[in-house]
Amino acid sequence: MESTVDLLILGAGWTSTFLIPLCQSRGISSSATSRTGRDDTIAFEFDPHSLDPRPYQVLPNAKTVLITFPIKVQGASERLVKLYQQTHGEGPESPKTAFIQLGSTGIWDRGPTLDSSGHVFGHVWTDRHSKFDEANDRAKAEMELLTLAPKGSIHMIHGLDVSRAVLAVHEHFNRATGERWLLTDLRVYDWWDLASAWGEEGKQPRWVREMMEEGDIKALPRSPETIGRAMESREFWTTFELEPVKGRLGEE
Repeated sequence: MESTVDLLILGAGWTSTFLIPLCQSRGISSSATSRTGRDDTIAFEFDPHSLDPRPYQVLPNAKTVLITFPIKVQGASERLVKLYQQTHGEGPESPKTAFIQLGSTGIWDRGPTLDSSGHVFGHVWTDRHSKFDEANDRAKAEMELLTLAPKGSIHMIHGLDVSRAVLAVHEHFNRATGERWLLTDLRVYDWWDLASAWGEEGKQPRWVREMMEEGDIKALPRSPETIGRAMESREFWTTFELEPVKGRLGEE
């Protein structure tokens, strides 16, 4: 495919529902892929084990490629980058395509991408420089890309702010090259607080009240020190000179 776009989104999922409209509003050209080619996307399915370059030939040239789907197979991130470059004429004098891979905070904490051992590193606050589980499959895949270039708290970020962050990296890739960033809306939400406020009448609020009594918790939300873990993402927002515009859980 000969066309060129500013941003190629590999995997038109949740992120793209915010990112594509934001690109359109800013005059940034974009294309997106899906397995079936639905909704005017390009039909493309990533096989993490394959060395066949042919599926990549349908993809446009792009200044930035955003990988939104999880990659957990060792060597797959490197294969994706190299096969894209191989089929899109990247030589010594060609402009280099920037690659962004979305990951998960589970490599740092007890989230669903943590390994089966459930090991958690013992610090309350976590930032992008904190030690993470290098044996985690998703962390391994993220490291490949970088070399080429009990219920407690919950950390959220609105799709619009994810999209703004992606475009900030696209526009200022020199600030991001070879780095892993941690992104939240700069807030820590307490599971107990959310369950008490939004749970079924009587049931979850009663459970929370009983746990508060057992733990001598006088008010909600609990502090990060009481919960035992929290994510700290100020460095990203400072580096790219942005602030979240959707800073409260539940904002549309």
